[in-house]
Amino acid sequence: MSDTTKTHPCSLLCSLIKLIFSLSITLSISFFFFWLIYHPNPIKVHVENASLSLFNLTTTNATTTTLTYNLTLDISVRNPNKKISIYYDWIEARAYYNGERFAFATLPTFYQGHKNTTMLYPSFDGQSVVVESGTKTRFNTEKNDGFYNIYVNGHARVRFKVGWIKIKFKPRANCHLRLALSGGGGGGFQRTKCDVDL
Repeated sequence: MSDTTKTHPCSLLCSLIKLIFSLSITLSISFFFFWLIYHPNPIKVHVENASLSLFNLTTTNATTTTLTYNLTLDISVRNPNKKISIYYDWIEARAYYNGERFAFATLPTFYQGHKNTTMLYPSFDGQSVVVESGTKTRFNTEKNDGFYNIYVNGHARVRFKVGWIKIKFKPRANCHLRLALSGGGGGGFQRTKCDVDL
């Protein structure tokens, strides 16, 4: 006599798949409506001021080229949202020249309320060995022009907070700076908007 009360393993698997699918749909719809209601605006980042007091490339021997630098920045970080606050759990600024990273700085974490602007002051000071073979040619060209093209990228781990809901993001700000040496007669620094990717 067969036992008709036994549940077939396939039906259990099908039920589990249906449950997971239903939960996924529900969560997707909830997130969609959350996005429609609150519509988070991206963080706005500007380099308000920059000072390049030292930027020099020297060859110490046949194989080693060293970049010596001193760069300080005043960066504004704006939360433009009316209903969303932001926790910045980790922030790092990285400086690049000719596609090669030459310095980085860890910045203090902070909490940012609604429609609030916070200032950050990364500073890069030191020496770095240059590996890229074309850097010297580019450096000499830009030295003659009086301006150096330096990229500063900001990397962060943040949490958007609405009520009791927290959503994690890893935004990145890309800032292209055209800088003259301080006191070099290249003109004043122009406030620069950075591109932000969530």
